[in-house]
Amino acid sequence: MPANEDAPSLDWATAWMCVTFTRDLTAEEVFTRYGADPSRSRLLDADQASELPTGQLADGAVSLLRSGSLGDWTFCIEEDGVIGSWPEPLAALSRGTETYSVLTTEGLDVFQHWRDGECVENFEPGMPPTGPTGPWRDRVETALAAHEGEGAGMAPVVALVLGHLGISLDDDAVAGPWPSLTLSEDDAPSAPRGHTYAGEGPVPPQSPTGN
Repeated sequence: MPANEDAPSLDWATAWMCVTFTRDLTAEEVFTRYGADPSRSRLLDADQASELPTGQLADGAVSLLRSGSLGDWTFCIEEDGVIGSWPEPLAALSRGTETYSVLTTEGLDVFQHWRDGECVENFEPGMPPTGPTGPWRDRVETALAAHEGEGAGMAPVVALVLGHLGISLDDDAVAGPWPSLTLSEDDAPSAPRGHTYAGEGPVPPQSPTGN
């Protein structure tokens, strides 16, 4: 995104990543709903966390999760994985609350909004809708169109969600120390089923290095 004094830098949201925002949960509860053991988390900054083994390992795809609370919302940024865009983790995350999920990969971008275990909106920007849509679709498309050709990834959408939630999570904040751990896809609530699920829209690829 273009740098100016009014726009925080969100370079972390321009490349392969998945981020969720869930209301009224702690970081420990978020890790648990992802299928991770929160007792394994350590307070690590971005450089320290990057040294944890992730990607396509001998035991399967492994994601790096970093989570923290900002006001009433708890984020979970996922690197080297897409677990936070799967229906089962999102259903678990949003149970009794609500969750926003933003995914960007080399070949697929997805926005989702879940409430109390149900998908409210799920769509791939720029593509014909295949799942439930609502007011967020127009907002997302407008935000992305304003930065077309800038290589901004889904950063404009993350900025849109952050503004809606009334919180800030810029590059400097992400670089700081947050509870961090790794999670194997096999330990998540369930793997995605095919290319679509229950009419709820696109299902992303299993991992950045998977087939």
